[in-house]
Amino acid sequence: MCLKYPLNISGLMPNNTSRISVNGQMLYHGFSCSTWSEYTVVDANFVLKLDPAPLNLHHASFLSCGFSTGFGAPWKEAAIEEGSSVAVIGLGAVGLGVVEGSRMRGATKIIGIDKNQRRKEKGEAFGVTDFINPLFHSDKSVSELIKDSTGGMGVDYCFECTGLPQLINEALEATKIGKGKAIVIGVSNAPTLQINNFALLTGRTLKGSIFGGLKAKTDLPIVFEKWRNKEFQLDELLTHEVPMADITKAFQLLKHEDCVKVLLKI
Repeated sequence: MCLKYPLNISGLMPNNTSRISVNGQMLYHGFSCSTWSEYTVVDANFVLKLDPAPLNLHHASFLSCGFSTGFGAPWKEAAIEEGSSVAVIGLGAVGLGVVEGSRMRGATKIIGIDKNQRRKEKGEAFGVTDFINPLFHSDKSVSELIKDSTGGMGVDYCFECTGLPQLINEALEATKIGKGKAIVIGVSNAPTLQINNFALLTGRTLKGSIFGGLKAKTDLPIVFEKWRNKEFQLDELLTHEVPMADITKAFQLLKHEDCVKVLLKI
């Protein structure tokens, strides 16, 4: 994040040009960091050189946006303290990264919330201590369910990883009065949000995060070393592999309830 050159969501670079094209036609960037290309020009500050031995580089792509975004949020954005209570709304790759990062920061209670019951087992593999499926409790809101799981107090930190606008307020409501922090990681298309003013007035904090607060040049090497030292297992994220020729199938798999990450093999 840069004050001189703020994040541009127009799909163009800071000088209003694009660096990518196909057959002479200009393409647009996503968050100024599109990478789906055969050849690319990258700022040296955003390149991480990997020593492949003894790792499986098939999983290295998971260190980009996704797991790393979630992992960085409790570490860099929230800097959660040992013994903290944490709730994670949405247990996709980002949410599972939050779970792993929270566990490594010493959180003692990590509540995973997801409508997909199959994410319970995956969440527990990364460190979830309590799992809530809102579909089983249709009479209560997500924030109420989280409070029920914490004796009515709420959690110290709640991470919203789905991008659903209505869940951002729920994340704020789910935190403790006077000290709770809600961190928004999921990307929403909604231009505005409805937030309970009383929840803010009573001392809670609502904060957004891009890439989990990580800096590519200084923080990604640390994440890489943690993977190298087997402090977390990226292969747990991999649920499907398909060849490039079947890329259409990959998009279909993303909607499957068992899917977390699809690896395209070139």
